[in-house]
Amino acid sequence: MLRRLTPVLLTLVVVALGITALAARPDTGPPGRRADFVVLAGVAGLRWDDVDPQTTPTLWRMAEQGSIGSLSVRSAHRPTCPVDGWLTLGAGNFAAWNGSRQQGGCPPTGVTVEQPDGIGANLPDQEGVVRYNQDRLSWGTTPGALSESVRCSVAVGPGAAVAAARPFGRVDRYTPVLPPDPAKLLGSCVLSIVDLGSVDGEDRASRAAQARQADAQLARVLAARPPRSLVVVAGVSDTEQPSRLHVAVADGPGWEKGWLTSPSTAREGYLQLVDLAPTALAALGRPMPERLFLGSPAVSVGGRPADLRAAIDQPADADREAAAQRRVAGWFFAMLAVAQVALAVAVLPLLRRARRHAGPHGPEPVSRRVVAAVELLLVAAALAVPAALLADAAPWWRGQHAGWWFAVVTALLIVGGTAAVRFTPGHDRTLGPLGAVAGLATLVVGVDVLTGSRLQLNGVVGYSALEGGRYAGLGTVGLGVFIAGSLLSAGWLAQRVRRAWRPMVMVAVGGGAVVVVGSPYLGADSIGAIALTAGVSVAAAISSGGWLTVSRLAWATMAGLALTIGFAVVDLRRPATERGSLGRFLAALGDGTGGLTVHRSSTANVETLVNSPLTVLALAGAALVWLALLQPWGGLMRLFGIYPAIRAAMAGTAVAAGIGGVLAGSALDVAGAAGALVVPMAALAALRVLDHSTDRTQPGAGRPGDEGPGGAAGGPTDGGDRPGGGRASGEGRAVEPGVSSRPAEPTDQPDDAAGTGRPAGPGRGADPTEGAGPTPDAGDTVGHGGTIPAGPAGPAGPVRVPAQPGPASTGVGTG
Repeated sequence: MLRRLTPVLLTLVVVALGITALAARPDTGPPGRRADFVVLAGVAGLRWDDVDPQTTPTLWRMAEQGSIGSLSVRSAHRPTCPVDGWLTLGAGNFAAWNGSRQQGGCPPTGVTVEQPDGIGANLPDQEGVVRYNQDRLSWGTTPGALSESVRCSVAVGPGAAVAAARPFGRVDRYTPVLPPDPAKLLGSCVLSIVDLGSVDGEDRASRAAQARQADAQLARVLAARPPRSLVVVAGVSDTEQPSRLHVAVADGPGWEKGWLTSPSTAREGYLQLVDLAPTALAALGRPMPERLFLGSPAVSVGGRPADLRAAIDQPADADREAAAQRRVAGWFFAMLAVAQVALAVAVLPLLRRARRHAGPHGPEPVSRRVVAAVELLLVAAALAVPAALLADAAPWWRGQHAGWWFAVVTALLIVGGTAAVRFTPGHDRTLGPLGAVAGLATLVVGVDVLTGSRLQLNGVVGYSALEGGRYAGLGTVGLGVFIAGSLLSAGWLAQRVRRAWRPMVMVAVGGGAVVVVGSPYLGADSIGAIALTAGVSVAAAISSGGWLTVSRLAWATMAGLALTIGFAVVDLRRPATERGSLGRFLAALGDGTGGLTVHRSSTANVETLVNSPLTVLALAGAALVWLALLQPWGGLMRLFGIYPAIRAAMAGTAVAAGIGGVLAGSALDVAGAAGALVVPMAALAALRVLDHSTDRTQPGAGRPGDEGPGGAAGGPTDGGDRPGGGRASGEGRAVEPGVSSRPAEPTDQPDDAAGTGRPAGPGRGADPTEGAGPTPDAGDTVGHGGTIPAGPAGPAGPVRVPAQPGPASTGVGTG
């Protein structure tokens, strides 16, 4: 009865852990009304390295007394040209101006502003722009949503007119330049939008001149600002490639000397352009337009350095790191894909010749030195992504040749990690490298998440603040590595305990990983938590033996659905601004706009599938596993039969990585990151298992079925054998019955199928009724887990006996 209830109980435990992690969220409610007037002043292209006390004294003083942050100016087009930035500001959602664009640059788009009267203005192209954004783009954006949310708005300059125009093109009050005394104009409406010009080019003198001119205009705005007003200065767009982070400063009641942040970024000191519209309405105490704004209201938090120069250096350094990250990430993943594909090709002949033959004739075995070198290369390949993540602890982006500095730091970390794995106790065992690499990868990503995910923000294998979105918790690559590392670690630990305890170990380790991934205080990835829940359920279901049957798959599916439903119920009860991605999607389904979300996700999946180097990693890893490792000569089926917990961990990783990538719109990126860790370790373990495919063991002195200190009868529980010459009686010499010999480590042999005390034969896996093990080659009668009886003076423990050359009829039968 208890055995039948085990899947139910494990499912409930995983679901309870997941819902507990996802339900608790920080208090991120929108701020109350703080101002009677809001002035949004934009400077296209303004970056933090343009701000200093001599060139921009007004902005410097404003930043000193207000709150500051880095602004991501993502829009529906990349790069975000000035007209796209102004349109996105007024829409509160990713928007773009229709028309032709230069490849990789911003066209000199002129905006037609008509003034039929002396009060307002009209944009004749606005209705076409609205149709373009709603019919051709996938964001469902309504340009002019900000101005539609207030009774009256003021625009100064053509860029401001684009932001302040209502959907039908009308600007309530407009002037092309600031009047001599702008106080009356800025006080005529609760919302004013001012175009202060632009700062473009890379010439320092030219940028300083343009920044000085914008600062002079800002001084006039601040001198004429209405009482109890909030003034926000923002670098609203890029002006050329590549994209950069820009200035964001807020000055007003409640915005004193802090960092700007918002729930959409969940990171102190970072805002998105789409956050400015909801920030203005929240400051005025106005309701948000339903389903139109993608951003969230900004708030000011403490922790900023007292010295303004030290405070400004942080966003300026983040801008340099984000710019370098984009250049370096592309070639890093491309080189990683090439290296792993080349390594996969090099492993193929070793797999074909790794299995030792019992007969007098057979291929010459590969040199031990060559095998050892390939094993080290496999370990290095598996550690490449964790090493690249850890490399961001060093400020490599500040050097003149950032890419080379990153390569040097990452290479040193890979060498150090490989050496640590090589000299870790238990390295000679079959699962020794796999457990060490999985533990290191999990430790690196886990510690980073627990300490605020500082290495992933703007990291080469993390996420860039230039892309917009959530800047906290786990990124796509980090999620893949953490899923693979945590499940492989769980499988390695589970293999060392009794069969009955293995599902419990899987749930304990996997449940902790679900909490880390899903908690908004840690990984902040609800979709990743749901995917990992399904993976943990699959792994727990088959960790004690057998394949993924229909009933086990049903329990894993029910666990994922239960967690999804439970979190959805909790998430939908929150205010709209505090909901996670799942809650927003279900709310969109309820109001009929869910199709846009599905369309955006499917579009993102297709784009990522075509453009990401991680797709190559995922496909190459799948090809190696399917075409080589899973073949009768590939060793992986034998590994699965001998170590069912490892098979469970790899199956759970495949399920979790596939679900997480598709639901998050990242296609095969999660699977590629997971495969970069799993596939090299699977190949290494397969090589070691094949190297011992003809070994035999002698049973202990006790009766058959006696269990060892850690596990079920006949099954390896301590990580397996020693492939590097760990045979009990010397290379090429058999232990004859009745001859005393020193006990050796247990050889690779399948777990006892059903507690009978008899190890499973080569045709059986962990469960003889499930068929988990590989089919032996024809004529291979020397048992891969077979035994020979011990004589009266035989050793007290199991001894590995190498097969003897000779006719096949002299082999000892299996079973």
